Amino acid sequence: MTSPAQGVRRREGDLLDVLSAPAVPTAAVLLLHGGRSEGLEPPPPVNLPAWRMRPFAARLRRSLADRHVVVALVRYRHRGWNGARADAARDAEAALAAVARTAGDVPVVLVGHSMGARAALRAAGHPLVRGVVGLAPWCPPGEPVEHLAGRRIHLLHDEADRVTSASATWEFVRRARVAGAHAEGIAMRRGGHAMLRGATDWQRRTAELVAALLVNPSPSPGGEPGEGDDETA
Repeated sequence: MTSPAQGVRRREGDLLDVLSAPAVPTAAVLLLHGGRSEGLEPPPPVNLPAWRMRPFAARLRRSLADRHVVVALVRYRHRGWNGARADAARDAEAALAAVARTAGDVPVVLVGHSMGARAALRAAGHPLVRGVVGLAPWCPPGEPVEHLAGRRIHLLHDEADRVTSASATWEFVRRARVAGAHAEGIAMRRGGHAMLRGATDWQRRTAELVAALLVNPSPSPGGEPGEGDDETA
């Protein structure tokens, strides 16, 4: 008999790279990597943004090993966001639908970096989504926030990032709160956009936030954007 998680792996292999597949899943964590603003070509075989998420996935697999959680990387059809097409967000939504079909009504946490964080935030209105952890997110002005009401959002950013804007992230957090989200901004003290310096601190904080989202169904109020500084980073 095929288990729910085996079904995710077998039937949705074009959507998900499943790294942890418990026989009876109780939850799922989907990781979404970064990309480009434009690019209709598929991601290359050697895809640095995707590999950047693998240490996060490994940390999550270890920290959630006893909780029967599916951990999977979302595969994109296109390398870029591509304007109104929002291709990465569409892929995130397709991956959530795949989880719903194969693992059932389990809570899902989305973890995204850069463009992947934007995709995660766009897809966060899906009924399975418990919350989002965004890493150095791409939050352009005017991004929709109304669908985030009731969702728990944690956005981590190093204010020295020169690729995506931390100030834009803090503004997104403010707008999301007005829309009814339980959102917080967490200022990381190093790492830039690639999260290379202090990488273990980014991974540790991400694993802690994901675990809290899966364990605690009641959102806790966040501080002001930038107030959740990582004191150990």
